[in-house]
Amino acid sequence: MDKILLMLQLQAELNESTNGKNWVGGVTKNGKIINWKRCIYMECAEMIDSFSWKHWKNIDKEADLDNLQIEVVDVWHFVMSLAIENYSKTFKGTVDDLAINISLMESFLKIDTTHEAFASQDEIIEKVEIIMLDVLSRNTLNIEKLISDFFDLTLMSGLNLDSLYKLYVGKNILNQFRQDHGYKDGKYIKVWAGEEDNVVMKRVWQSNGDLKPDALYKELTKLYFALNKSE
Repeated sequence: MDKILLMLQLQAELNESTNGKNWVGGVTKNGKIINWKRCIYMECAEMIDSFSWKHWKNIDKEADLDNLQIEVVDVWHFVMSLAIENYSKTFKGTVDDLAINISLMESFLKIDTTHEAFASQDEIIEKVEIIMLDVLSRNTLNIEKLISDFFDLTLMSGLNLDSLYKLYVGKNILNQFRQDHGYKDGKYIKVWAGEEDNVVMKRVWQSNGDLKPDALYKELTKLYFALNKSE
């Protein structure tokens, strides 16, 4: 419950700082329409590319399971955003109410455990496509089913509540770092000395178990300017 609430709160804060106080209305402070459903299915497509699913190209390439987990966390950002927006627009309640309801879901109880095993490639891709269908359906959004399917995917991707939380907090800090360093206007450098910033963040975060979020931000700042000084 506490980890879910904190993640929802962090996501709401990030959305407000990035898009303005009225982001739950579906429009940014710059008048740009927000489509969380599209964000979800586009990230899901990127997630599938973690596997060598193409029958005509790189058929023996190994799955990139590290990237899979990062993409799962990216989708979680948008699932939470959609859920907060849904609760606001349908008068279901606040972020606190959403956190309570999620904590009572059977699928949530499953991820609140020790888990490191991966499902097969075909099983993961099938679940990813189910999530895509959840948000592409023309029927009324079933936010509870979407969250439940996402938690199933979390387990299938070798994650549990603790690892999802840690990766989410790390990516949340990275997203804030990106916004503070020109991501929106295209000035931000995403590849640091040949490595994508996601990879750098995950390595720093996982290799420093006692690192706090503000310390991670400072470490990313140091690495960003050191690795990109020749850019």
